[in-house]
Amino acid sequence: MTNAIAKNVDEDDLADRVIAAMRMHSSPSYPRAFEVWYAHLSGAVPALSTELQHVLVGGGSVGATVIDGLYNRYMGSEHFAQKASRTSSQILDEIATLTHQINEALDASERYHGEISALSEQGPASADRPMLRKWVETLVLATRTEVASKTKLELQLRDSAREIRNLRDALETTRIEAQTDALTGLANRRHFEETLQQCFEVATSDGIPLTLVIADVDYFKRFNDDHGHATGDQVLRLVAHTMTEHMVDRAVITRFGGEEFAIILPDTNLNDGKLYAEAVRQALLKRELIKRSTNEKLGRITISSGVAAYKLGDTPTSLIERADQALLAAKRTGRNRTVTQDAIIR
Repeated sequence: MTNAIAKNVDEDDLADRVIAAMRMHSSPSYPRAFEVWYAHLSGAVPALSTELQHVLVGGGSVGATVIDGLYNRYMGSEHFAQKASRTSSQILDEIATLTHQINEALDASERYHGEISALSEQGPASADRPMLRKWVETLVLATRTEVASKTKLELQLRDSAREIRNLRDALETTRIEAQTDALTGLANRRHFEETLQQCFEVATSDGIPLTLVIADVDYFKRFNDDHGHATGDQVLRLVAHTMTEHMVDRAVITRFGGEEFAIILPDTNLNDGKLYAEAVRQALLKRELIKRSTNEKLGRITISSGVAAYKLGDTPTSLIERADQALLAAKRTGRNRTVTQDAIIR
C-alpha cells in the first residue's frame, strides 16, 4: 500500500512539473505536447530528452513545430504501433476463445445426437411402461442438456461478437490516429508518404496525371513570437480548415511538418493543381484572424505554394524536391503567391 501511495505521489509531482515546464517555455497545451514533456522529464525516452534539451539550451522556441517533430520521431510510431499490437492480440485471443466455444458446442451436439441415436435403437416396447417412462425421462434430460448448452453458447457468441466489434473499432481508431495530425485533424506525414507512394504506382502503371502542392504559412515564426504559440496553433487550424473547405475530389491534404502543408492531387495536371492552390490562397486572404482570448484583430494569413507534376522517371523524392524548389521560389519572389515547377526548370 505504501509503495502504491508513493508511486501516485511521484506521478502527481511529475505531472505538476510537466505543466510548469510547459508554461515556462510557452509550449502548446494539447495532449501530444504533454506526452512529449512527460517523456522528457520522466527520462523515459533519452534521445527525445537530448534533442529537447539542445533546443532549450539554445534558447529556441518549444512550439508546435518542435513538439510535433519530437513526437513523430520518438513517440508517435512506437506509441501507435504498441496500441495496434495490443488491440490485434486481443482480437486474436477473442477469436481463439470463440473458436473454442464453437468446437465445444459441436462436440456437445455430436454427443447429443449419439445419445438420441442410441436411445432410438434401444427404445423399449410400448407394453413395457416402466422402461418406456425411463426411456422418455432419459430423452428429455438429454434434450434439456442440449438446449441449455445451445442457450449458453448463444450468449457466449453474442458476447464474443460484441467484444470483437469493439476491438475492431478500437483498432480502426488506432489506425486513424496513427495517420492523423493531432493539432489540425489533417492526415500526417506518415499518411502522406504512404499515399504518395500509392499514387506514384498508379501514375507509373496507368499514365494518370499526379500533382503535388507544398504550401507554407508566410512569416509563421515571427507570428508565433509576436502573438504566442496558442495563436500560432489557431493559424495552422485556420489554414487546414480553409484547405479542407476547398478540397477537390480525391485530394489528400496533409500537415507536412511545422507550418508546411502538402496536398496530393491524383488525376490532376499541373495547371489545375496551380488553380487549386491559388483558390486556397485567395480564400485565406478573405479571412481575418482574431485572437480568441482578447478579440484582437491580427490581420490576414498568407501562404506561399510550390506546385509540381509527375513526369516519367520521377520518384516520390524527386517530385517533393521540385515542389519544394517551387515553394522556395515563391518565397524568394515576395511570398503570398503560387509558383509552379515551370518557373524553376531551365
